[in-house]
Amino acid sequence: MQSSEPEDTASDPSDQSEDESEDEEEAEPTSNAYSALLQSLASTQPQDRSSRKRKVQDDDQSAGQQGLKRRTKQSDLRSAAVDVLDASVEQDREPVDGDEVEDQDEADQVEEVEEDEEDTSLDNEANYPFFDSHFANPDADELTRRLKRIAENEWATRKLEAAPAKAANPWRAHKSSHTDTGRGVLQVPSTDDRALERPRFRSTRNIGLKSKLVENAQQEIGDFNNLEQTIAPSLFSYQDLLFGARTVQNAGRLRDLACLHALNHILMTRDRVLKNNAKLAAAKEDQDVEYRDQGFTRPKILFLLETKQACVRVLDSITKLHTFEQQENKKRFLDGFSQPEDKFSDDKPDDFRELFEGNDENEFRVGVKLTRKTLKLYSTFYNSDIIFASALGLRRAIETGDKKKRGDYDFLSSIEMVIMDQADATLMQNFEHAEFVFDHLNLQPKDPHGCDFSRVRSWYLDGHAPHLRQTIILSAFLTPKINSLYYKHMRNVAGRLRYTPDYTSGLIESLSYGIKQTFLRFDSPSHLTDPDARFKYFHSSILPSITRLPKPATGGVGVLVFIPSYLDFVRVRNSLVDSDFSYGLIQEYTDATDVRKARSHFMSGKHSLLLYTGRAHHFHRYQIRGVKRVVFYGVPENPKFYDEVVGFIGKSVERGEISRQEASVRVAFSKWERLELERVVGTKRVGKMIADRGDVFDFV
Repeated sequence: MQSSEPEDTASDPSDQSEDESEDEEEAEPTSNAYSALLQSLASTQPQDRSSRKRKVQDDDQSAGQQGLKRRTKQSDLRSAAVDVLDASVEQDREPVDGDEVEDQDEADQVEEVEEDEEDTSLDNEANYPFFDSHFANPDADELTRRLKRIAENEWATRKLEAAPAKAANPWRAHKSSHTDTGRGVLQVPSTDDRALERPRFRSTRNIGLKSKLVENAQQEIGDFNNLEQTIAPSLFSYQDLLFGARTVQNAGRLRDLACLHALNHILMTRDRVLKNNAKLAAAKEDQDVEYRDQGFTRPKILFLLETKQACVRVLDSITKLHTFEQQENKKRFLDGFSQPEDKFSDDKPDDFRELFEGNDENEFRVGVKLTRKTLKLYSTFYNSDIIFASALGLRRAIETGDKKKRGDYDFLSSIEMVIMDQADATLMQNFEHAEFVFDHLNLQPKDPHGCDFSRVRSWYLDGHAPHLRQTIILSAFLTPKINSLYYKHMRNVAGRLRYTPDYTSGLIESLSYGIKQTFLRFDSPSHLTDPDARFKYFHSSILPSITRLPKPATGGVGVLVFIPSYLDFVRVRNSLVDSDFSYGLIQEYTDATDVRKARSHFMSGKHSLLLYTGRAHHFHRYQIRGVKRVVFYGVPENPKFYDEVVGFIGKSVERGEISRQEASVRVAFSKWERLELERVVGTKRVGKMIADRGDVFDFV
């Protein structure tokens, strides 16, 4: 992936409900008054607000603004909207970056007002109670109880399983088909066993979608398979979902399900606001009314994606599930984000082609605004419903820019759903970018941004938004870093589901090379000192065994050392500088010319050792020739890497460069690599290999 220039550093402040209801429902607050209110809210711990009522009109200014709301003629409402918007734009708009942001003009705002006045129904909402119980009207007492249990880290737990496997080993078919077997752990912060009960969703007909989505959803998604029936109850009831069984085969349907849920949430939120706007407009001036149906800012959905091409695929899902009469700036978007998906040959693995085909740039962010008829790309963040971004792109948007926008992350304050796809690929970037984004979600905003605090939901004001936000993470496998997001940021009052594939037999049973594979456990008292213990073991046990290998008549000993971590690679490389080994290097930053030279020297035997990093394999998937023996400095996080690197020896055997008896694989591991080891050797073996007294385990 290559970096690109930022797509949108959008930070144009606008009202939370600017597009749906600003004209007839929301009075413009004065910035100073609401800034003072916001500071007081941030500096004091709010008490229970469930029984409080806040008058809509408090002073002469707000009473005058309510006069605008009380108008009944549509022409008067539209005229008032234009007046209010003009004032808002003059007061709050900040400069934006050149052609990367589309200005919101007056005609665009009035057009959206006209669209939304035509549609304020809450159709089919009775069949979708989760929006009400989780976001709109959560039970105050139950919310308090669950928040307390989350603070004390007390979770009721239930184990779930998908349907029985049709194949004995899911790895045997991983290149050609997909098995939907796995195991899930459902956790809910409640003492009531009924909280662990789940609805049954067999198809999109059971979900209770908005009517605009029903027909397309049934046509594009339809009935759920066994895997989808396991995760759909958590997905559509706003529970957090950590899904560690993403494959190329199921990625498209998982993406469609996530987009369907996000669209449904946006439509439910918008229609609820419009309905309450109508009630406020019809209310008598002396009535004491309150409708809390909004957050601090408008953006509700955040997609964290790995490449621009992945962004195009998500947009395709959204537009096939919801029919828009217009898609503004679509050509500009496709010109900047989409490329033909045909730059790799079929000999590259399918997961590699899915990730890197098309436009693989990984620095981007773009806002998307939805109205009843229109999808508009390149809307400013504060005027968007959805934000598409890479973790790197979003961090750059927050940390860079002009002085006014630098350090601005208020647009993330009211995110109610985060969908992170291909989290395993994020590991191969700097995962700190993802952690940075999660650390800046749902914080109290620094500025009001035109917010009407009388419409903000109480749990936003109380600082509980992180515990009502739904987080959905899709990954091919789970690692300690991904799990850290689960334990730190997926603490949802509705509960959370962690799902992994069935690793009972492991990858190793599917390998057919007939090559001896030896797993060597070394002592590592602490995960903090594990790199030191690993380095010591490599130099004291593995390197001496390499020096004792017999020198062949032709070629070299052909030892490839696969090093998953770049930091470990640097350490090993530096230690070999003054050694007697002839060695080559291939890491992700190695120049193409140097890569060819290293591969050539290794294949010819000029170099007996080749250091090869996990990131180099991730970004290039080189086919290395001349490999006769493999040493894994650590167990690869991606089990496919183990398969492919061992396959280098298999091809050498097929070419007659070495016999099966001479070929070998050696894997150094510690007890801290349980997750990685389980994927390779299987659940039924990993416990013994971690805890048994012996430290050498052979497989053929």
